[in-house]
Amino acid sequence: MPRIGLRHRDPPPSLHRCRELVSSLSVNSVMACLVDVNEWMRANRLCLNADKTQLIWLGSRQQLEKIKVADVQFMSASLRPLPSVPNLGVILDGRLSMSEQVTAISRSCCYQLRQLRSVVQSLTPDAAKTLVRAFISCRLDNRNALLYGIADNQSQRLQSVQNANAAAQLVTGCRVSTI
Repeated sequence: MPRIGLRHRDPPPSLHRCRELVSSLSVNSVMACLVDVNEWMRANRLCLNADKTQLIWLGSRQQLEKIKVADVQFMSASLRPLPSVPNLGVILDGRLSMSEQVTAISRSCCYQLRQLRSVVQSLTPDAAKTLVRAFISCRLDNRNALLYGIADNQSQRLQSVQNANAAAQLVTGCRVSTI
């Protein structure tokens, strides 16, 4: 991508034009990359489905605010940038804060706890502990390396699921503080 610079004495309108140019260059770079991927796939007898292709812009809040592109035309599809996209079971958001992924993990764990609540009376305490560990721990441990370095509030949300009062009550019938 060519470098774009401003002289110190340029008036503010030049700065605005430069930002628009950087945005259009970013879009052009993405489009060139998509064309290259499509060509590689064709050369390897694969087909890129433009209707299932999703687009997300990644960057800081300030960088994302500079991009004012509504839709990007690619092959026969019009790609609209999305705030978050799933990729190999991980939900990515534009700032890579992983907040959407943490929300999905928390939601999945709470769902599993609600499902276990209906059958826990017919299980032994050891079987109930094993099920809670299996259902909750596998969701928390799955792809957790991607969560390294997330914000403290996101980490606390996951920690609260792991130490969930509901899970402890489900297994033992006691409050967390008495376990």
